[in-house]
Amino acid sequence: MLRPVSLPLSDLRPLALGEIIDRAATFWRKHFKSLLVLSLGFNLSSYILTKALQLATQRNFAAIQEAARDNDLAAMGSEYARLMVAMTGIIVVTHWLYQLNSLVVARYVVPIQLGQPARPADAGRRALQRVGAFTGAYALSLLWAVGAVLLMMLPGGVLAGVGTLMGLQSSSPGVRMAGVVVGIVGLILAMLGMLGGVLWYLLRFSILAPVMALEDHSALRSFRRSGELLSGRVEPGFLGRVTVRAMVLVTVVSLILLAVSILCGMPALIIQFVYGSPLNPGAAAANLAPQSLLVPAELLQVVGQAMLNPLGVVVYSTLYLDMRVRREGLDLERRLEARTPASTDTVVAA
Repeated sequence: MLRPVSLPLSDLRPLALGEIIDRAATFWRKHFKSLLVLSLGFNLSSYILTKALQLATQRNFAAIQEAARDNDLAAMGSEYARLMVAMTGIIVVTHWLYQLNSLVVARYVVPIQLGQPARPADAGRRALQRVGAFTGAYALSLLWAVGAVLLMMLPGGVLAGVGTLMGLQSSSPGVRMAGVVVGIVGLILAMLGMLGGVLWYLLRFSILAPVMALEDHSALRSFRRSGELLSGRVEPGFLGRVTVRAMVLVTVVSLILLAVSILCGMPALIIQFVYGSPLNPGAAAANLAPQSLLVPAELLQVVGQAMLNPLGVVVYSTLYLDMRVRREGLDLERRLEARTPASTDTVVAA
């Protein structure tokens, strides 16, 4: 739980969206080195796992090509299954590492924003203490996300299935053409539904890490509380809806991180392009690019992400505090706590 401290009370108040972004950016600049230290290890771990998957994928594709030449369908199916299992596992683990890193950063950010001392080592210890409950909440969020994605993809999937049946079972060219059109529209809707599900996941669980970092709840309670803080409205008007406010912040953060990721990933993409596409369009670029050049370029992207990823966590941590101020009167609670010691001293002196 948050401990009472004296802090500039004017700093703890309901914030506009622009103030949340500005305050988060200012905090990120002031604590750049500590935030980088907190994030770099997690990003390096994710890179190692991703690199291992990349090398394993190359071996899988080679085995699949060999099985295809031998017309060995069983071997092809086995290699594809291994590839999908490996990809799913690495994606889940790397995302878990990202969320755990968010918990660590949030534990460092929020106490400082409340005027309390905080050290990177303290944030790391908090993550170790909460890793079990955090993993449970993370698993719940993934299950919830899978259900939401499937539900949003369902209309497009049904439409694509209807179009496929129209194209396969009808002998009329017109009906077949209509089936193709319906199928394409269905696929587009399904892709949009999947995108909507992913965006909903980012929005729904954007403050789960601060909740886990600052509040001693169980996995299920933390899962629910992150949704409670982001529900309803906090002021009149369109932007008064909490989901809209969170959506704006998530969009801004996602665009910044995406732009930085693309920019920092350009050297690796250029190396892959130079050693791949121009010289041998049929080969995968990663098979031809020397690792002595590719690994340093990829490490540049890792460092860039470690520098900018904490900015998103700072934004979500600031949103978490803003929601507690608006919904629970955290600013009033801190004012009362700040006045209590003075009142006690007066009574004792009398």
